[in-house]
Amino acid sequence: MKILVTGATGLIGRNLSRSLSSAGHRVVGLSRSPERAREVATAEMFKWDPLSGPPPAEALKGVEAVVHLAGEPIAARRWTDDQKKRIRDSRVISTRHLVEGMRAATGSPAVFVAGSAVGFYGDTGDSPVDESAPPGKGFLSEICREWEAEAGRARDLSVRVVLVRTGVVLSPDDGALKKMLPAFKMGVAGPLASGRQWFPWIHIDDIVGIFEHAIFTPAMSGPANGVAPESVTNAEFTRQLARVLRRPAFLPAPEFALRLIMGEMADVLLASQRVIPRATLDSGYSFKHPLLAGALEDLLGSREAGSAGEERSAAGGAR
Repeated sequence: MKILVTGATGLIGRNLSRSLSSAGHRVVGLSRSPERAREVATAEMFKWDPLSGPPPAEALKGVEAVVHLAGEPIAARRWTDDQKKRIRDSRVISTRHLVEGMRAATGSPAVFVAGSAVGFYGDTGDSPVDESAPPGKGFLSEICREWEAEAGRARDLSVRVVLVRTGVVLSPDDGALKKMLPAFKMGVAGPLASGRQWFPWIHIDDIVGIFEHAIFTPAMSGPANGVAPESVTNAEFTRQLARVLRRPAFLPAPEFALRLIMGEMADVLLASQRVIPRATLDSGYSFKHPLLAGALEDLLGSREAGSAGEERSAAGGAR
């Protein structure tokens, strides 16, 4: 199958492109800077500025599936008005232009799998929410509603549309977990604020698996939560990560300090989202890492054991 992936240089895009290519599919990528994407596992990489207009027609020629992952990182920098506009436009306008490109192409793809986020639900407190829940309030919820509405326009082309609402993707190579590791390894980490807020997480292998499942499962359509089945609080996530790293984690980050440092962006860390992947499970997807303890051990266990062994060897040699 020929599959077009936008955002192929990002964490999910890199891993998804590699997995699809390894399975024998022809992956075509879109990037603002194709020369910087040489290490991505794509057969071809086309230049595309998502805000300037539709992608080149050649990129969509013969494509049977489109996966849209492009977007300004949410936590790249403090949320000024200009940055919030970049975050919105990189998702909403890029999706509009991508669907316009599909409309103009000779032959539409069979399926459009569009990235979204659990920010759709806003702060849900202790209430569990699945894909049937209404949108919440706040900046990210508004963006997700617009983002998904633009993706939904592909249905007018008789294209099956799946909206993957992704949680916090865990990978030691990039993203939130990589940013957390230095503080945890130094023993200066701890829960965020009260720690009672629910933390919607997912292993990198499972979010890749969900996107692949969405491509190849004809009965799957509409929203699908890209989170693990096990719900944990921020405090429980902190405890389990500290256990795997064999480090203490007892220094909480007060809410006032987070808001002072991060401004409005602190809402992302302080929101409580007990998200359930009901539609994802009902579609037949089987999670490889449904429990946090096993997921963290898979991602970090062998790596940390190796680091500890190297430290012991160095200490022994020094005696």
